Amino acid sequence: MGEAHRASGQSRRDSGAAIERRSEIPSVMTEGVKLVEAVMRDVEDRGFDETARFAIRLALDEAIANAIRHGNESNPAKMVQVEYKVGSDSFRISICDDGLGFKPDDVPDPTLDENLERPCGRGVMLMRAYMDDIAYNARGNCVTMVKSMPKEAAANNE
Repeated sequence: MGEAHRASGQSRRDSGAAIERRSEIPSVMTEGVKLVEAVMRDVEDRGFDETARFAIRLALDEAIANAIRHGNESNPAKMVQVEYKVGSDSFRISICDDGLGFKPDDVPDPTLDENLERPCGRGVMLMRAYMDDIAYNARGNCVTMVKSMPKEAAANNE
C-alpha cells in the first residue's frame, strides 16, 4: 500500500484466493488518493471489468473524501481505517473515521429542486447509486459497501 500506509494483517494472493487488506491513513487527501490507487490495483488484478471499476472508484473516492473532510474534519491526527476484500465475484470495503458520525437518512436529496445548489448529499447519492449494497454503522462513522461482479465475468475469473 505504500510506505505512508500502516497495513496490518496478511495479504493473500494466489490463484482464486481473495485479496484481503487493512490500512490506516491520516486524514490527508493525498494519503486518501494513494489508498484509492492501491485498492483499485487490487480490484483490477481480480478481473473486475471497466464498468465495475468505474463504480468502485467513484464510490471509494467519495467515501474516503467524506471520512477525511467531514468525519475527521481534515485533522491529520485523526485516522481513517479501511478494510477490504476483493474476491473473484465481489468487492467489499469498510471505511471508518474517528468522527462523531452522522445519520445518512438526514442527508438532503440533492436532486430535489430546493437542494440543487446545496453542496451536500451528492457523494452519498453517488455511493448508493453505484454500489450494490451500502450500510452504515449505528454511529454513522463507518460505511460498508459491496459491488458484485456480473455472473458471466465472475465465471471467467474462477
